[in-house]
Amino acid sequence: MKPKRKKPDPADVIPEEDKLRYQHVKHTFEPVYDQNSELLILGTFPSVKSREQNFYYGHPQNRFWKVLARLTEEKLPETIEEKKAMLLKHHIAVWDVIAGCDIIGSSDSSIKNVVPADIPRVLKGSRITRIFANGDKAHRLYQKHCEEAVGIKAVKLPSSSPANAVFTLDRLTDAWRELIGTEKSDGI
Repeated sequence: MKPKRKKPDPADVIPEEDKLRYQHVKHTFEPVYDQNSELLILGTFPSVKSREQNFYYGHPQNRFWKVLARLTEEKLPETIEEKKAMLLKHHIAVWDVIAGCDIIGSSDSSIKNVVPADIPRVLKGSRITRIFANGDKAHRLYQKHCEEAVGIKAVKLPSSSPANAVFTLDRLTDAWRELIGTEKSDGI
């Protein structure tokens, strides 16, 4: 007896007219964390600019690094090493929900055929007890593909993307501060 073929999720079907625009992309850089990391911030999948730079939030208009610098009261990091150092100093881990997917450019709304990241691997090597999703799409993808395996609900943060123009930098920073909290003097 042949095994039943699993029906594709309609959300993962690429319309015929879009097939040439999509490409299957795999995440090519590692999460940032260490044994002291206490909270994890998850994006969806690296943008084209981030993939070119081989590091998180590489688009110059993305406000991720500006918000974290304000929350941690640090100077805005410029190099990848400075960004990693700031994250680890404040016990913050960063990764993405998706390890691979079909996508058009950097468009989160085009994401299909998700291969989830191995988030439990990061949790085993750290002290992470709190997870935050950077934006609605990251939050929905985490709920759909990761939450059950991870066992921790993620808190949805307003997206740091420039597409989230409703949030000024000040408003975005205030919202992140309220949601993440400032429990520790050396962390956020």
